[in-house]
Formats: sequence, C-alpha cells, structure tokens
Amino acid sequence: MILVTGGTGLVGSHLLYALVQQNEPVKAIIRNRDKIDQVKKVFAYYSDKSESLINKIDWVDGDLLDLYSLNNAFKDIKKVYHCAAVVSFDGKNKTQIIEANIQGTENVVSLCLTYQIDKFCHVSSIASLGGVVNGGIINEDSKWTSSKTHSVYSESKFKSEMEVWRGIQEGLNAVIVNPSVILGPGFWKSGSGSLFAKAAKGMKYYTSGATGFVDVRDVVKAMIDLMEGDISSERFVLNAENLSYKALFDMIAEAMHTKKPKREATMRLLKVAAFLDLIASKTGIKKREITKDIIRSSISVSKYSNEKIKEAIGIKFIPIEKSIQEMAEKFKEELTIS
Repeated sequence: MILVTGGTGLVGSHLLYALVQQNEPVKAIIRNRDKIDQVKKVFAYYSDKSESLINKIDWVDGDLLDLYSLNNAFKDIKKVYHCAAVVSFDGKNKTQIIEANIQGTENVVSLCLTYQIDKFCHVSSIASLGGVVNGGIINEDSKWTSSKTHSVYSESKFKSEMEVWRGIQEGLNAVIVNPSVILGPGFWKSGSGSLFAKAAKGMKYYTSGATGFVDVRDVVKAMIDLMEGDISSERFVLNAENLSYKALFDMIAEAMHTKKPKREATMRLLKVAAFLDLIASKTGIKKREITKDIIRSSISVSKYSNEKIKEAIGIKFIPIEKSIQEMAEKFKEELTIS
C-alpha cells in the first residue's frame, strides 16, 4: 500500500494518476474532499475513465499538523510520497508556510519511522539548494548559506529537507527530489499555470531573470523510478532546461497565439507594480501577487544541472516547448468549454 500526501496539488494529482494506472493500491490524505474534483479534472486530461480511476484511491481524512489524525492513514503502508507543501512568496503567510512545510514534514517523517515504512520520497525544491558564484551551474552539492535574501518559502523547504535527513540518520530509507519550476496543466490560477491565463489576456512585459523548468510528468516518473530502485539517502535535481523568462514567455505566447512581450520590466517598473499590487490587495480588489521575493526571483539568473538524475535512472526529459504546447491546448479547450 502506498500513501500520498498533497494528492490534490499539481505533482500529487499527476502522481496519483500514474500510480493507479499501474494498479498500485493507494491511499491519499485529504483535508477538503471538494478538491477531489480537481484531481478528476487532471485525470480526465489523460483518460476517459477518470471516474473509475479516482474510485481506486482510498481517500483518508487527515491533517499533517495533527499527528493523531494521521495514524489511520499510515496503517499497512509500505511507501510514502510526501508532496504536500504550501507554496507562497507572501510574507503574510509566514506562519502557514512554516507550519505546513516544516512541521508537516517532521510529522510525516516521524510516522514513517514509527510505522517502519519501506521507503519515503520527499518532494523538495530547487529553492532549498545553495547558490553559486560567477554564474556557475547549481547542483545537488551546492551548499546552502543563510541569507536575508532567502524567501520564507525557500527557508521552509530547506528546513523541511533537514527533517528528512534527520529521519535518514534515524534509519529512514528515503530519497529527495528537487524539481525546478514545474509545468503542468489543471492549475491555471497558481504557479506556472497562471502564466497561460495571463498570456490569454496578452503579456506586455518580461523580466530579465532565468531559471530551470521541468514537466510534471517527468517529476512523477523520476519519483516512481527512484522509489522502485535501490537508491537511498540521495537527493536529485529534476530540471529539463534552463531558460530565460523572456524565452519562456515567448514560447507561451506562441503556443497561445497571442503577442509576445516586447518590453523588459525594469527594477523601477517592478517596484511601482509591487506598490500598486499591495494597495489593491489591502483594499480587497485582488490577492497580492508581486512581493520583494518575487521581484528578486524574477531578475535573478540561476542554472541547474540534471546530470545526476540522468545518470541514476536514464531519464529523457520532455522538451519544455512540447510541455508548453500541450498545456496551451488544454487551457484553450477548457476556455472554449467554459
């Protein structure tokens, strides 16, 4: 029996689909059963039998911050995929981010040790990796250093990963994956999916930064392959390509048949946008989208190596242009239906 946390998120929903397709017995921890509809939508992208596939999952009510509520979920479990996390770059969500990402991971790791599960996979992030000087390539060995420039989210992912290493020292058989920016359909109001909604309206500006990108299906494939193999006590960067945001936005605009952004958003323009965004959020017009952390990320240039995971499991990453084209098709289909 396999247990999945965060099954209603982008990675979790795609992971559940892959597992049930393999006829694996699966439990998924859930707090809000209304979100199962989101998982059904993701399943429907890849199968016309989404309803029957969803019914194969044993949904177990639980809260990662409540150890007692999780005991039932961990009974008879052999493998655990920990996908649950709060992704936010808004300092107002600091308490929620810290509790969910660090305390939640600590609880899951502790229960894995208590129930002596066979293997554990933790979904971390490139945000937990250290940086490099002079534009070098960041890999699994890049050392983390404490800095005021780190976002709360970045710190929470680093510290939650430390909980996994603590578990490994206590005998937990575990692997860690560090995906770059994950591309995948179904979540159009958050993360990379929101870029397609913005592209549909027309994007005028691009930022000067660059980072890594990876298809959610490759993330899931790597996780399953690592869990089914003998590799343990290792972490792996999952990154298909390093791209500038300009190149990414151009790909999205081309796939959406909209105009490509022509103007670079300068630091001054970004600060003005952040101020207006803050005012709009305080007056209840919209949720806050532009923070100091987001601005810092949008203009920084980071490149990530994928050599370790390719050598370990021989994965061939889906080209990002193909990922974007397929996402655009699904987005436009939903737009037409709605």
